[in-house]
Amino acid sequence: MGGSLAVGDVVGDFELLDETGTPRRLGELLAKGPVVLFFYPAAMTSGCTAESCHFRDLAAEFAEVGAGPVGISRDVVGRQRRFAETYDLGFPLLSDREGVVARAFGARRSFAVGPFLTRRMTFVIDTGFRLLEIIHSETSMQEHADRALEVLRARAGAGPAADGGGHP
Repeated sequence: MGGSLAVGDVVGDFELLDETGTPRRLGELLAKGPVVLFFYPAAMTSGCTAESCHFRDLAAEFAEVGAGPVGISRDVVGRQRRFAETYDLGFPLLSDREGVVARAFGARRSFAVGPFLTRRMTFVIDTGFRLLEIIHSETSMQEHADRALEVLRARAGAGPAADGGGHP
């Protein structure tokens, strides 16, 4: 992964700690279905809260298409835990303290400092690590979940071979 991904690319596996301190691998998350990996600048801030809560509020719709959201930021595990508990998010929040995964996905700014090193970007990843969509909007907090759901619904409507492996 070089940092300039395009739809159709295969992304690499990675492992980060979630909000409980448990190591999570992308491959393990993908074993359950497509993943909507959304990068956000900082937990507990107004924009990131609005975005994350919108993903939470669409949980049933994501479940219908067999997908799950996964949030990722540079926040420490404890702050991710507080964010998840405060807003009852119900999906993993990964701690990318060094910004390694953000850099690999092209979601890291080179010119900013502090919590705003991470761009607000979302990657819809199919079960074979193939990138189905990239959503980039710094200002529309609802666009990320809404567009990801559109893409996943279209994928689900394409029939069982849509993921290339015939798996649900």
